[in-house]
This record gives sequence, C-alpha cells and structure tokens, in this order.
Amino acid sequence: MIVRVLKDEDAVARVVAARVAKALRARPTTVLGLPTGRTPVRLYARLRAAFAAGKIDFRRATSFNLDEFVGLPASHPASYRSFMEQHLFGAVNLPARRINFLDGMAADLDAECARFEAAIRKAGGIDLQILGIGGNGHIGFNEPAAGLTADSHHARLLPGTRRSNADLFEGRVKDVPREALSMGVGTILRTRAVVLMATGSSKADAIRATIRGPVTTRVPASLLQLHGDVEVVLDEAAASRL
Repeated sequence: MIVRVLKDEDAVARVVAARVAKALRARPTTVLGLPTGRTPVRLYARLRAAFAAGKIDFRRATSFNLDEFVGLPASHPASYRSFMEQHLFGAVNLPARRINFLDGMAADLDAECARFEAAIRKAGGIDLQILGIGGNGHIGFNEPAAGLTADSHHARLLPGTRRSNADLFEGRVKDVPREALSMGVGTILRTRAVVLMATGSSKADAIRATIRGPVTTRVPASLLQLHGDVEVVLDEAAASRL
C-alpha cells in the first residue's frame, strides 16, 4: 500500500479527484468503481466542478457502484442511486447506459448479483475502484465476519452500519434497511487499482487495523493488503493512529 496523509478533507478530495481525472485523460474508456457515503461527497463536488470547467470528460467512461439497499427503488430519495444522481451523475456527461447499479428491488437477489458480476466482466473489469471505509473496517457492505463472500452478494447490515446511514433517512435508524446488495471483497480485489479514502478521527482505528493489522475477515478492508496497487489517501485525523 502507498499511504498519503494530507491536511484535511478538502486535500483528500482534491488528490482523489486528480487521480480520477488523470485516469480518464489517459484512458477515456476507463471503468470506474464508485462509492457512496459522507466521505466522497467532497470528491464528487470536485469532479462536478472539473467537468463544468471542461477539465474532465466522462462521455466514454463506465461506472459500477459498490452497493445498494434492498427494498428501495432507485427513485427513493434515500437510495444510493439517488445519492449518485444528486452528487455526480446529474451534473456530468456519463451516459446513462454506462451507469451500473445493483437493483435492490430485484425479484431474485442472487440472480441480480450474478447479473452485476457478468456486467463487470463484459466491461472488461474495473480499472479504478474508489473506496470509503466504515468505522468497523467494512468496504462496500462487506461487514466483519468469520468469512466473507467473494463475489457480489446479498448482505445483512450490522447495527453500526445502519446507524451510520441514518442521515439518509432523516436520522431515523429504524427506517434504514437491514439488508443490502454489495460488491464482494473478491470483486474489489480483482480491480486493477484501488484508492481508499478516509477522513475524520472516527475512521482512525479502522485505518490502523487495515494498514498495520493482520489480514482478517474481521476487518474486511485489511484484505486490500493482498492487492498489488492500492493507494490510501487520509486526512490527519484518519491517520492519527498510524
């Protein structure tokens, strides 16, 4: 892992946005893996600004989002699809046909996960995967467990993860779905390059376990130690336990 420690959240967003822009300039058909959550909000703001200034072009790119809640239609204001429309897709020229999401409303969730995996393979694999990290070390919705499912799968969310998503539901934890669909850790490890971004002191313990701890399914992000091209971009608070 290459670890970069920057001053604050704005610096993290600037560096990761520059990495995305560089990838798209070098290869306009880049396949991006994209996260949701609080951490990438500033990243997406910078990408929107870069597009508005004519400095970045998504026209030939493809995207795959990490995860989606089970039981929420894409139109629901708390869905991750709505989040992405608000923070990125609605303001850039990424073609709708090249935006890929897991469908949490699918009648057969296992078949939906298999469809998503097949779509990634058809696209030639993910070139650049952007990740956030949960306070318990999860990436995507791969929660700590004795074992992890390698491919995209139907996941049950732990209480802490549901609490961290309550802001999407006006603070009502009870309304946060208990289940989600997620890329698997194996899917993430098959991507060509990974950028893990983390900000804030609440992520410091998870970052320490990810970088300095043993590789264990109890800290899913620690499996990134097995990947050959990982950059971890942190603000000072997230790096404070290193």
